[in-house]
Amino acid sequence: MTTTKGSAASLTFLGAADTVTGSRYLVSAPSSRILVDCGLFQGFKVLRERNRALFPVPPDSVDAVVLTHAHLDHSGYLPALVRDGFGGRIYASAGTASLCRIMLMDSAYLLEEEARHAAKHKWSRHEHPRPLYTTQDAERAVERFVIVPEGEETSVSGAIGIVLHPAGHILGAMSAYVDVDGRRLCFTGDLGRTDDPLMRPPHPFEGADVLVTESTYGDRAHSTVDPETSLGDIVRRTVRRNGVVLIPAFAVGRTETVLLHLSRLRDRGEIPDVPIYVNSPMAISVAEVYRRHPEEHRLSREEVDRLYGLATPIHSVDDSKLLNLRGGPMIIISASGMLAGGRILHHLQAYAPDERNAIVLTGYQAGGTRGARLLSGARTLRVFGREIAVEAEVVAIDSMSAHADADGVLRWMRGASHAPGAVYVTHGEPAAADALRLRIEHELGWPARVPAHGEEVPISPEPRPRARFAP
Repeated sequence: MTTTKGSAASLTFLGAADTVTGSRYLVSAPSSRILVDCGLFQGFKVLRERNRALFPVPPDSVDAVVLTHAHLDHSGYLPALVRDGFGGRIYASAGTASLCRIMLMDSAYLLEEEARHAAKHKWSRHEHPRPLYTTQDAERAVERFVIVPEGEETSVSGAIGIVLHPAGHILGAMSAYVDVDGRRLCFTGDLGRTDDPLMRPPHPFEGADVLVTESTYGDRAHSTVDPETSLGDIVRRTVRRNGVVLIPAFAVGRTETVLLHLSRLRDRGEIPDVPIYVNSPMAISVAEVYRRHPEEHRLSREEVDRLYGLATPIHSVDDSKLLNLRGGPMIIISASGMLAGGRILHHLQAYAPDERNAIVLTGYQAGGTRGARLLSGARTLRVFGREIAVEAEVVAIDSMSAHADADGVLRWMRGASHAPGAVYVTHGEPAAADALRLRIEHELGWPARVPAHGEEVPISPEPRPRARFAP
């Protein structure tokens, strides 16, 4: 890493540049340095190993962190950054700050629990497995948060200022506009959908000199099939088999969406009245955050209460274990959404080998995750050091995704009052990122490219001619 304070302003891609995970962008000015997002790498082992490597710049040289939202691939490295010397503030929306207080503590607990389990059962190649960070590290990180009001210009370090505007996607999610050296950069974060049943649509793109966009679904369009239709079909089918419907779901956003669809299906009498369990302490804690921030989503407080009243919450480990002995028919919603860790793995061990059951994937599955392997047709999965058979029916409902698809991202871009001088396409698998790059160039006439991991690009101090919109 060559970027240093005192040099010309620059942007460095420390994550999400050759993958859909690990969002980390370093903005350096002559006297300041900030990070936009500080996420964990997930999925393939070669990516996860980046979490254990030395941070590319000394953490104590970073003056501030700006978060777009709370998902761990955008916020999950913060405890390690603070532990290793970061002493600045973490700027985020009120919703993101509230969620991170829950999610970072949960992440640390799961990392500690995984290390203990690996040591006890000796399935790690390390003699003394250690967590990436601890609950104490997470506690220190959440103390650093500063809430940034939506749409309000805020100075975060030296001459670097920010403005946050809603991005949809999940509660608290924002696109970050960063002003540095006379230039404005826009980081989309994860853009939501205009037709999301839970979240409000993203704030229109206000234009920028440099745009850094996500491309999670850059090479595809969401299915037009109603997700409630698909969900209702698989529930009815599985209940007829006296089976268990196992739904891995992110604790923030996706669990609420799944409950919303199940509630509507039950109200219309389209699914049987079988027990529904939410086995995710974090998802249960998140309910209160939704109640406190009704301005960010489409549900009233009463509707939030009704959703969570639909299901039986599972708090204790003992009650979680009992679910694995209960059998069907029932529905279990549990994190994580890509089968990366948590209580869902114990349910997977119990119910994946039985053909009467079903596993319903409700969102994007990053390469290298168990969810991605299921999507590709894998009939065995490695869980806690052992291979388990997958005989259960596997169904993917990608129309439930909280990300804008390629058409949605382009539609958001077209709303700008002026075109950016440069567009960097990030946060997508290589095929998705390149597909979106081509569409931006051909349909909008904007200069776009996919940056390399670790690449540094200058932020020109002088205004340059902006790209013109394609006719």
